Amino acid sequence: MTLATASASAAPPRPGADARTGSARRRRTGPSGGWREAAAHQLFLVPVAAVFIVLFVIPLGQTFYWSLTDFTGYSDDVTFVGLENYRTILSDASMTAGLSFTLLFAVGTTLLTTVIAIPLAVALNQRLIGRNFARSLFFFPAIPSMAVLGLVWGYILSPLGSGVLNSVLDATLGVGPVPWLSDATLAKLSVVLVGVWGGAGWHAVLYLAYLQTIPAEYYEVATIDGAGARQRFLHITLPLLMPAMVISQFLLMTGGLKVFDLPYTLTNGGPGFATQTITQSIIVSGVGQGRYGVASALAVLFTLAVAALSFSQLLISRRIERRVL
Repeated sequence: MTLATASASAAPPRPGADARTGSARRRRTGPSGGWREAAAHQLFLVPVAAVFIVLFVIPLGQTFYWSLTDFTGYSDDVTFVGLENYRTILSDASMTAGLSFTLLFAVGTTLLTTVIAIPLAVALNQRLIGRNFARSLFFFPAIPSMAVLGLVWGYILSPLGSGVLNSVLDATLGVGPVPWLSDATLAKLSVVLVGVWGGAGWHAVLYLAYLQTIPAEYYEVATIDGAGARQRFLHITLPLLMPAMVISQFLLMTGGLKVFDLPYTLTNGGPGFATQTITQSIIVSGVGQGRYGVASALAVLFTLAVAALSFSQLLISRRIERRVL
């Protein structure tokens, strides 16, 4: 290759060459080229849209239709009753109790798990002997299903004198049997605390993953500037954990609103209707009592409430995240 050839090949392109090349490419493609490319991209969304319609839109539409009828699930003879099922829900003590406890469980587990999981993640992020074993130990409660945890803790928190916790209290402190699951207030508290115990380790691992992405230089500079451990946590760790908090609290809130297995296996919704959830009310009314119309109305209201709460939570979390970061 001669010097002139090399110079010509290394010379910068003439002004407007890229524009002319792009124009020529667009002319070759034609006006329909962009449309075809966009249509090809949209084709990939067809399977997703089909699954969404079949598994969500159609069942939700059928549920809304049944909520306006006296459908029992056993007979094809269906009568349109309008909003009567919705009036029944508002006057049914078991369903209103289920709504109140569901909200209590969702909010309580979200707040307590967050308060416990963040300091736990910070502690597990330190260089300690047996750190990996400690991480595995705290993550272990998230491995069994909530139904299994409910059965195990039901034996531990049995209100009888033979219950594990009552036996320990009697042997050590001489305290008589405590009605952990037979008193309404204690039963609610027990269900919430067991839910926190089962989820705190999993969410601590989630926060731990985000903690490990924070550059160590931030803490080094803050330490040189004289910032203490509390100031480093409030001004470095906590703001940079906001994306993890958004994800964690969204999962906790939506999971708490849909909870069924833990209260059902731990207390069976009792005593009375103290720990009955909305999901349990839907199943009991629809399947157990043959009131599919009432259960469908409750499912519609519950779906709208979950959607509204989830959207509001995401909106508030995003605003807080933008302000902090």
